[in-house]
Amino acid sequence: MTRQTVRRVAGIDVGGTFTDLLLTETEGGRVTVRLAKVPTSAANQALGVVQAIEAAGASPADLDLIIHGTTATTNAVLERKVAKVGLITTDGFRDILELGRRTRPAAYGMIGTFDPLIPRELRREVPERLNAHGEVVIPLDEAAVARETKALIEAGCEAIVVHFLHAYANPAHEKRAGEIVRSLWPNPYVTLGHELLSEFREYERGTTASVNAAVQPILDRYVQRLQADLSAKGFAHDLLVMNGNGGTVPASVVALEAAKTVMSGPASGVMAAAATLAQSGLTNAITYDMGGTSTDVALIHGGVPEVSAELTIAYGLPIHLPMVDVRTVGAGGGSIASVNKAGMLQVGPHSAGSEPGPIGFGRGGTKPTITDANLVLGRLDPERLTAVNAKVSMEAIRQAFARDIADPLGMSVEEAAAAVIRLGNVHMSGAVRMVSLSKGYDPRDFVLFAFGGAGPLHAVALARELGIPEVLVPARPGLTNALGCLVADLRQDRVNTVNKPLDQVDMAEVHRLMAAQGQSALETVEKEKAEIEEIVVMHGADMQFRGQTHLIRVPLASADVSREAIQAAFEAAYFKRFQVRLPEIRAVLVNLVTSVIGRRKSFPLSALIDGAARAATAEEAVIGTRQLYADGAWHEAKVYSRDRLPIGGSVSGPAAIQQIDATTIIEPGTVATVDAIGNLRVKV
Repeated sequence: MTRQTVRRVAGIDVGGTFTDLLLTETEGGRVTVRLAKVPTSAANQALGVVQAIEAAGASPADLDLIIHGTTATTNAVLERKVAKVGLITTDGFRDILELGRRTRPAAYGMIGTFDPLIPRELRREVPERLNAHGEVVIPLDEAAVARETKALIEAGCEAIVVHFLHAYANPAHEKRAGEIVRSLWPNPYVTLGHELLSEFREYERGTTASVNAAVQPILDRYVQRLQADLSAKGFAHDLLVMNGNGGTVPASVVALEAAKTVMSGPASGVMAAAATLAQSGLTNAITYDMGGTSTDVALIHGGVPEVSAELTIAYGLPIHLPMVDVRTVGAGGGSIASVNKAGMLQVGPHSAGSEPGPIGFGRGGTKPTITDANLVLGRLDPERLTAVNAKVSMEAIRQAFARDIADPLGMSVEEAAAAVIRLGNVHMSGAVRMVSLSKGYDPRDFVLFAFGGAGPLHAVALARELGIPEVLVPARPGLTNALGCLVADLRQDRVNTVNKPLDQVDMAEVHRLMAAQGQSALETVEKEKAEIEEIVVMHGADMQFRGQTHLIRVPLASADVSREAIQAAFEAAYFKRFQVRLPEIRAVLVNLVTSVIGRRKSFPLSALIDGAARAATAEEAVIGTRQLYADGAWHEAKVYSRDRLPIGGSVSGPAAIQQIDATTIIEPGTVATVDAIGNLRVKV
């Protein structure tokens, strides 16, 4: 195969523990796939990217396109390993970032602390003021802007935010201050609040801008380092980076809006689920990604992932940018099980993490975890665990369960381990209800799309808990986030605040704003014309009834939609969510939203498992048996090789289906079938 006849595209997801790669080679109509999973190089994640490419038997010089998902910005914020940032804001409002809303770090009791990303001594005020209509009340003091900028440079700030009170209504003061700052600032890391988010609510707009400034230098340096490493190996083509909205952007512009890459990892998994559903003839799914420390859950309705602009990455840090609506709970394979002071079993929120990890990993962990419970119950094969430092006997794990859980609760070891699994599932089912029932969706109308290293272990039991009729496990559950990078489209979102009663809105201004949003987003998306097969423009509005605080996202048919159509769409959406009509209260048009999606070329997901390895019958895929504890008793369960299961083959529970990146447990009384593109479809 020559360079002229083969197109090679790599999807690479950098996680906290592993860097995953899927590389597709297309020649004519034939697609082949290479896989790689290498340890993430924490000190320099770019090194792990290059190593993953080479582990797949390729060179960066061979690749035509790389789509990359990264946790660099997410981890930087969560661990507070961010750049030193200064803030210039309206006189009298330096403490907005710290005062926030009427919330507390701990839901019950006046305890807990919060440290904003920008400390108070680096938050500087200048005289200026606009009212909520954008009219000048106090002119901008340009000399003060220059003075405070120089002071922040002397204080050692690497990035700066300009955030004025009503810049969403009129950005003139912010733009002029930005010109002054940029003329003095020694680098390009200058964030103007209205450029990132032209939306009312000064607290959320301010925290969004501060997150952007705090991670901008980190992301920019990382992308430059990655591009340099790839170029040194001969890569001379396009690099796209995943955003949290499920789309991708060119690496050349990604650092300008660095905050949009927060949550890109979970978003990539949801996009892979959407692509898999489309090729499976399904439209509705609840995605369930269980890893080592947490579980991410999202909802796909009508083939489109739910998107929210109200993400809170940590307490006091809301990010009001459109992102895939992923909810996270602290229940993962490493979640520690214990008996609390009240004599009650609890699972999480503390995790053994990767160091020291579960007991079974032999890295020094001594506290029982969900992973250890799966080992005790025969749901995991101790001989097939990855990243094990030293072999630990099953008896040692059982003794830990007896000491910490079974004896204090008067249970057998098996009952204690089963209780840990059940309680972990309860925590995860709460997250599923959060993305479904709380939004007016019935989980019984969806399939459960299970992936991640541990998701397929728990999916069938979780579906039973929630009444979900079917579980879908994709061909490569442990590499789904890398697949998401591979199938993600290019996407740009734009938001502008109107915040007026709908009956008073100037519809000509509404149409102008949406047209401008579409044009702005289109210009960015079209920078990657070679990758785009189709461009889709979607419009929407954030609305509420007057006097309310929560918003509902309402889809709009076009940029020239009528007032009556907006009202009807809002009333229908409100009734669907709350089953109530409020005709006597006026509707308020808060924000206008436009999304431009550049659809990229797809590839057949059936290529993810080598067809030549498949057996003729399911029985020929059996590689052994082992004892599996379920429904209060031990069962002899067949163990199947996932790669050898034939299309159309079925497996009856109890059974375990193993592959290099995950184990799927088929509970007693359920049947799994391999569909036409290699997914496991489990009827619950």
